[in-house]
Amino acid sequence: MQIQPSDLGLIARVTDLGKRYGHGSGAVTALDGVSLGLRRGEFTAIMGPSGSGKSTLMHIMAGLDSPTAGRVWLGDTDITELSDFALTVLRRRRVGFVFQAFNLVPTLDVEGNVLLPFELDGRRPSRDEQVWIDELIETLGLGARLRHRPHELSGGQQQRAAIARALATRPDLVFADEPTGNLDSRTGREVLGLLAGASAGYGQSIAMVTHDPVAASHADRILFLADGRIVRDAPRSTAEEISSYMLSMEVAA
Repeated sequence: MQIQPSDLGLIARVTDLGKRYGHGSGAVTALDGVSLGLRRGEFTAIMGPSGSGKSTLMHIMAGLDSPTAGRVWLGDTDITELSDFALTVLRRRRVGFVFQAFNLVPTLDVEGNVLLPFELDGRRPSRDEQVWIDELIETLGLGARLRHRPHELSGGQQQRAAIARALATRPDLVFADEPTGNLDSRTGREVLGLLAGASAGYGQSIAMVTHDPVAASHADRILFLADGRIVRDAPRSTAEEISSYMLSMEVAA
C-alpha cells in the first residue's frame, strides 16, 4: 500500500520504511519496505512473532528511533529528519505512551504523574484541558487515588494512571507497548476496554504492539508483521481467528 502525504484521515503514516542494524555480513534487517497509514480514531493492533519488527515499527513511528530508509509522518509533519530537540517537543505534545512496565515516576503521586506532560512542557493545563483531565480521572476510577504514589497502587491502578497520563494532553496518537503484559487477565480486560473506549468514545488514535490474541481482539484493525514486512492487514477479529492465523505464520516459518 503506497501512502501519499496528502492522504486525508491519517494520523500517522510511513512509506517504504526500512531499518537495518549493523553493517556488512552481520547486518540485521528489522523492517523491509513497510508502507502503512493509521487512521484517526482507530484502535490498531500490531502483531507478529518475536523479531518480526513490530517494536521497531512503533519506535520509529513514535520518533524514538530513526529509519535507515523511507519517510515517517505524524499528521502532516514529516518527522524523518527532525532534530532530537524537535522530536522531543513533538513527542511531548502530540504522542502518548502506555508501557508494559507502567513507567510511572515513583516520587510523584497519581495527580503528579498525570500532569507530568504539562510540567515537562513548562505549562499548566488550560481550563478546557483540566475539565478533560477531571473526566479522565473519574472515568478511570482514580479520584480516590490522586494522592497515592505508584507503590501504593495495584498493577491495574498503575496502568490506569499511565493511561490517564497518556491521554491527558489529547495527543494525536497513543502508542501502547504490551500494555497488559504485567496484569492479570481480568485487569487486562479492563485496561483494554478503557483503551477501546478512548478510541470509540473520544476518537483517540491508538497503536498497540502485542503478542496476545485476546488483547488484539479489542482492536478495530490488526496488522501482522513477519520478517520486517506487513503480511496481513485484517479488520476486527476474534481471539480464536487471530490465534489461528498466528499459528499458521509459525508453521509457515
